[in-house]
Parts: sequence; structure tokens; C-alpha cells
Amino acid sequence: MSDTEPSDDPPSFDDAFHGDDVEQRIYGTILQTRDPTTASTIANQADCDPKTSRKYLDWFTDLGIVTRHDGHPATYERNGAYFEWRRINQLAAEHSVEELQQRVRELTSRIDEYEDTYDAPTPAAVDAVAAAEASDGRTIDAVYGDLGDWATARDERERYERARQQRAGAEGEQASG
Repeated sequence: MSDTEPSDDPPSFDDAFHGDDVEQRIYGTILQTRDPTTASTIANQADCDPKTSRKYLDWFTDLGIVTRHDGHPATYERNGAYFEWRRINQLAAEHSVEELQQRVRELTSRIDEYEDTYDAPTPAAVDAVAAAEASDGRTIDAVYGDLGDWATARDERERYERARQQRAGAEGEQASG
């Protein structure tokens, strides 16, 4: 393959947004940022001018995608609540009330199994080392795997339930309107 032919391979992690426009590079950079970060640092990572970075970050702040923390210099971080809201809206738009209810039931069943297995109300209430030692051959890695899956199932159930309520409310408004 010559250097001019496009590759179907995914971009490397070192330069994941090469070729994207500056807005996409800044957006991608902020998605990967877990701590408040300056516009200059984001500009360096997105390979753009700091003024351009600030312009887009302020726009993303207005949209609710980013949270700005005033200071000298100001810092920015992704707004997790925005992405949670967006995910719930997406679930509500893509699934019927019945599908959402079924997923809530499935997740509840899985959560109940973990509660019974570990005799605890939440994954945080489980001592993983003690649980592994008390089990019939379950390794500590398996216990940690269960606890992670349990926590994920609890979070996912909450999202699906919120989407179900949103979808049911929207369908109720349409029926009465």
C-alpha cells in the first residue's frame, strides 16, 4: 500500500484525532480529560491555538458539555451530568417502554443474584478478600469482576429506569394532548 492510500486501521491512541477539524479535536480531547484542565493544555493536545481552544471550550460550556472553573487560569472539564442526560435521552428515543421495562427487569434479576451471592445490599458493602477466602474456589479476581459487574448493572438499571419514566411520560403527554 502506498503512503497516499487511506488506511482502514483505527487511528493510533497517540494521535487519535489527526485529520479531524479543530472542533472535533477539542471535543475529543475534553472527552478524554478527567481533571480540570487549562485551555492551553487542551490546545496543545488538540494541536490548535489557545485562543481557538478557549472559543470552543466556552461554546461547549454554553451547551453544557463542559464545566468551566474560574481561576487564573480558568480550567475546563467534561460535564458528566450532560453525558448521563444524553445517554438517557438516547435510550428513551431508541426503545419502547416495554423494552426499557424488560431491561430493568433483567438488570434487577442480575443485581438480586449478586445480593444473594454476597449477602450484601451493594458492591461497596463487600470485603472482596474475605469473600474470596470464604468462597468455594472463587478467586479474588473473580470477586472483583463480580463487584464491578454488579456496580455497572446498578448504574445501568438506574439509566434504563430513568429512560423508561421519560418515555412513559412522553407517551402519556401525547395520549392526553
